[in-house]
Amino acid sequence: MNNDQNPRSEQPGDGAHAAPDGPPPPPAQEVTGRQRLKAGLWPPRLSRAQLIVAVLLFGLGLGLAIQVRSTSDDSTLRGARQEDLVRILDEVDDRTQRLEDEKQRLDDQRAELENSSDQAEEARKQTLEKERQLGILAGTVAAEGPGITLTITDPSGAVAPDMLLDALQELRAAGAEAIEVNGVRVVANTYFSGDAGDVQVDGKKIEAPYEFSVIGKPQDLEPALNIPGGVVQTLEKEQATVLVEQSDDIVVDALRPAQRPDYARSSTP
Repeated sequence: MNNDQNPRSEQPGDGAHAAPDGPPPPPAQEVTGRQRLKAGLWPPRLSRAQLIVAVLLFGLGLGLAIQVRSTSDDSTLRGARQEDLVRILDEVDDRTQRLEDEKQRLDDQRAELENSSDQAEEARKQTLEKERQLGILAGTVAAEGPGITLTITDPSGAVAPDMLLDALQELRAAGAEAIEVNGVRVVANTYFSGDAGDVQVDGKKIEAPYEFSVIGKPQDLEPALNIPGGVVQTLEKEQATVLVEQSDDIVVDALRPAQRPDYARSSTP
C-alpha cells in the first residue's frame, strides 16, 4: 500500500496539540517614535545641577530686563539736543553754587557771632532775621522779590493734580523760596488732590487758568520748567498752554494762619 495515498490521521493523544478555543490574541501594539519622545520628556527629571543652572539663567534674564528698562527711562535725555544738555548741566552747577553760597552765609554768621563786641545784640538781630525767613517758609509772612509767573490754561480739562505737583516740585528744586497758586500759599506740606478739571490744593478748589507766583532766581526757575521731557512738554501734550514770564517784582502775599503746637514747648528759658 502506498503511504502517500493513505495519510495517517492525527488523533488526539497522538502527540498533536488541539487548537485553543476562541479568537487568537491581538498582536502587540507597536510604540511610535512620538510616544517614546513624550515618555522621555514627561514627567521632567531634573538633576540638581540642571536646577541650579535654570535658576541662574532666570536671575540673569531678570537682571537684563531691569537694565533694559532702566536704560529706556533715560531715552529722553539721550535724545536731547546738545544745547538742552548744556542747559541741564548749567542748572546743576547753579544748584551747587546756591548750596555753596548758603554754606558761606552760615559761616559768616558764625564768624560775626564769635567776633562781635556785643554778641547779645548780634544774636538778637540774627534771631529776628531767622524768624522772618522761617515766616516766609511757613507762609505766615508776605514776601516780595524777583521771580516768575507760571500760567497754565487748560481748555480741555485734561491737566491732572499730579501734573501741577510736578511743576511745584521742579520749582522747589530750582530754588523757589516762596510760591502762591491761585491765591493759596504753598508751604512744606502742601498737596494737590482731585481729578483733571477738578483740582484742589490743600483742600481748596482752584480752577484754570492755574497761576503760580514764584519768588526765586528767574534764570534758574524758567529753564527748570523747559528741560526736555519736563513740565512744559508734559502739559503741552495734554493740549494745555504754558506761559512763563520773568519779573523783578513778584509779590506772594497769601498767608497761612500761624499754628501753635499742641505739645511741643521751647526748651530755652
